[in-house]
Amino acid sequence: MSEQKPAKPSRQQVYTLLVQVGRTKDDGLPEGSTGGALLCYASGIDEAEAVRETVAILKQADLAVLEVEGYGTLEDQKQAGAEIGAEDEALMQRAFEENSVIVAQMTPFFD
Repeated sequence: MSEQKPAKPSRQQVYTLLVQVGRTKDDGLPEGSTGGALLCYASGIDEAEAVRETVAILKQADLAVLEVEGYGTLEDQKQAGAEIGAEDEALMQRAFEENSVIVAQMTPFFD
């Protein structure tokens, strides 16, 4: 019988990112909007990796990423006094378990 090594603890963490996007032809944003903001939960070894993965996925979805603002991990936010709801914590956990990017909210901008 072969002996299985214990799994290494994951170094992945989930980061909260606010992504501003502009318009492209097939971006799926509502007609008449000038762009939008997406609240994303993204898994990564560090925030830079989470940003890179998020930008890559959003570009594949034909979104024109203009700016990304990071808000740190769940722990960072709680230490800063933020109140995070159960639904958002569940989405963060899903991003962690799936090693993925979750778009939690999309807000279109109108002039």
